[in-house]
Amino acid sequence: MILWRLHGCCARLLTTTCFGTAASNTSFPTAWKPLAQHFDRLSGLCIEVQRNSSFRMPETVENKSNPELYSPNPDVRGMTILDRAAFKKTITVPVLKVKKEIINRLLKSLKHMVLQQAGLKRVIDDPEDEHHKLVLLDPHKMSSEGSLGEADRKILKQFDIIPELSKHDVEFTYDCFKAEEIFQAVLPEGQDVTSGFSRVGHIAHLNLRDHQLPYKHLIGQVIIDKNPGITSVVNKINTIDNTYRNFQMEILAGETNMMTKVKENSIQYEFDFSKVYWNPRLSTEHSRIVDLLKPEDVLFDVFAGVGPFAILAARKKCRVFANDLNPESYKWLQHNCKLNKVDRTIQVFNMDGRDFLRGPVKEQLTEELSLSTKEKKNSLHIVMNLPALAIEFLDVFKHLLDGEPCSSNLLPTVHCYSFSKHDNPAKDIQDKAEAFLGTSLEGRCSIRLVRNVAPSKEMLCISFQVPADVLYKRQCPTEVSPEEPASKRLRPNGDSSEEKSIS
Repeated sequence: MILWRLHGCCARLLTTTCFGTAASNTSFPTAWKPLAQHFDRLSGLCIEVQRNSSFRMPETVENKSNPELYSPNPDVRGMTILDRAAFKKTITVPVLKVKKEIINRLLKSLKHMVLQQAGLKRVIDDPEDEHHKLVLLDPHKMSSEGSLGEADRKILKQFDIIPELSKHDVEFTYDCFKAEEIFQAVLPEGQDVTSGFSRVGHIAHLNLRDHQLPYKHLIGQVIIDKNPGITSVVNKINTIDNTYRNFQMEILAGETNMMTKVKENSIQYEFDFSKVYWNPRLSTEHSRIVDLLKPEDVLFDVFAGVGPFAILAARKKCRVFANDLNPESYKWLQHNCKLNKVDRTIQVFNMDGRDFLRGPVKEQLTEELSLSTKEKKNSLHIVMNLPALAIEFLDVFKHLLDGEPCSSNLLPTVHCYSFSKHDNPAKDIQDKAEAFLGTSLEGRCSIRLVRNVAPSKEMLCISFQVPADVLYKRQCPTEVSPEEPASKRLRPNGDSSEEKSIS
């Protein structure tokens, strides 16, 4: 139990950053990597330097007595409408006068002392001497007397530089601050400013907390300003609709266009984000399931959405039957099949999940399972990714098929997703699955933690072969494989450290 919760904690640390993007395998960069590139382009636009005085300094230790030195102007606290000019702030920093021809070599030796602030040049022109440059130094690396250390003085001596520093006023503007620094300065002190957002093409999708809502439009605009490529920010204002798996959203800043393009696992998808379900945090799970498949295997995707499981499997030369009840998802599923040139290997349906299982899935299972063990070389997989409801659909498998029970080696494997707020989520999901199937899955299933959705709410996947005595109306005779004992054959896969056995 402790290990399960510890894993959940680690998952939260790995998937959420302060106003940063969830880790995924999409082609889109994380929120902070392009930030540095953005600031490099802005470099030098936000400083104004004036020379004031000179003084000599004898000794250096790191001094962080003023942690607010690089923070935005404190007057922005409580701001709800973004006023970029209000972030302007002037601080005094030490600078070193250096000949132009030795700047690059000196910077390599003194990089630990140089001011590293986004949006600011480390080296500026000396307004009084065209043959020299001024190197901005970090006041935090100086002693309370503002001195250079003995080691730094030796470095300067090697370059024949007199250790004489000057004071300069440096103006910090809105462009100099990171999004996190702006949020910390604006939101009330003592309140959590962290909030993850998902990047879906040009759209940043947030789930703001109640105390952040008065600042929602400011937050949206800052995210656009600080993340190149993001042109629209939306906030979810209700839970996902259980019927069509979409949700109402409010546009906080930027354009209203919700038509977007994403790339996941080297596959392109296009859709209207306001009308379908898409979660970039599930990229790893999509590839994990498809990695279990071999070419010519059959995949039934009961709640396919716009196709992240189905198209990836079709690319692997599997036969795919994909369904979604939402007409918009069905439309974009067809579109993405054509876009990725797999429309001839995927059969697409627009049906209720139960009707899909009782119709096309039953028909295909009957055909596949009628083949003898020698004739059949492929395996069957059924993906049910509707965590709020999918587990309730498991009762459809009870006596779904007629005819003689098949060999247990041929039975379809179900991968069913569910949410749990239980103290023991693995036991919770197994108990629910067993209740709907009407049989025990003990020793015959594996349960994997997919991700932490919210505090005390987990998303899990339970995988199992549908027992023959559940799937068929007639009872299945006891079978024992000649290659291995039944107990071993029924043992769940123990390769994953995230399976139920850790709970």
